[in-house]
Amino acid sequence: MVYASRFPVFAVTADIVAFTLRQGRLCVLLVRRASSVHTGRWALPGGFVHVDESLESAAYRELAEEAGLRRGQVVLEQLRSYGDVGRDPRPERVVSVAWLALGAGLPDPKPGTDADLAEWVPVDAAIGRELAFDHAQILADGLERARAKLEYTTIATAFCEATFTLPELRRVYEAVWDAAVDPRNFQRKVLTADGFVVDTGEVIRGRGKPAKVYEAGPAVSLHPPILRR
Repeated sequence: MVYASRFPVFAVTADIVAFTLRQGRLCVLLVRRASSVHTGRWALPGGFVHVDESLESAAYRELAEEAGLRRGQVVLEQLRSYGDVGRDPRPERVVSVAWLALGAGLPDPKPGTDADLAEWVPVDAAIGRELAFDHAQILADGLERARAKLEYTTIATAFCEATFTLPELRRVYEAVWDAAVDPRNFQRKVLTADGFVVDTGEVIRGRGKPAKVYEAGPAVSLHPPILRR
């Protein structure tokens, strides 16, 4: 066919930057490859998109196959596409559509298919690893996207359980931004951002001042934003 000669066929993959918090640290999901390409190297979970599935479905399938994570456990959004020539050592051209996945209290991953090991790795440690393909760049882009989204959207609640206190929400910002956040300023900004959180009327009593319990509000974007300094 004329189109086949003018526009050669290339493969498409879905690669996922999945973040969760563990013991107060931002962690990313990495898998150790067991396939014939970059065998034994650490990489982001991902794989080829099937001809009969959407890009989003492929991302969810790869999370299930390589880490045992189910749809509904994460908030998923498209990050960007990567298509530099030579980014994949295989002879055919491979373009990756990368995704950002965020989730609260995600379980230990269960490797399968092309991965023989999967781990939640603290982001600072993951950045120091020599990842397969161009996954170091994808991870860096995903981290910056997550940090920026905390400024202008309510996505921080994706790292929290169904109900949470403001100190717990603040610790999400501190873990993702890798920076201390002033408690009083943070509380003021959260409570003045329309629809960010909703007071459940419950309190948690301990040794100190009782802490109010909140849940995610209806807002998607933050007005005003909570900016990094």
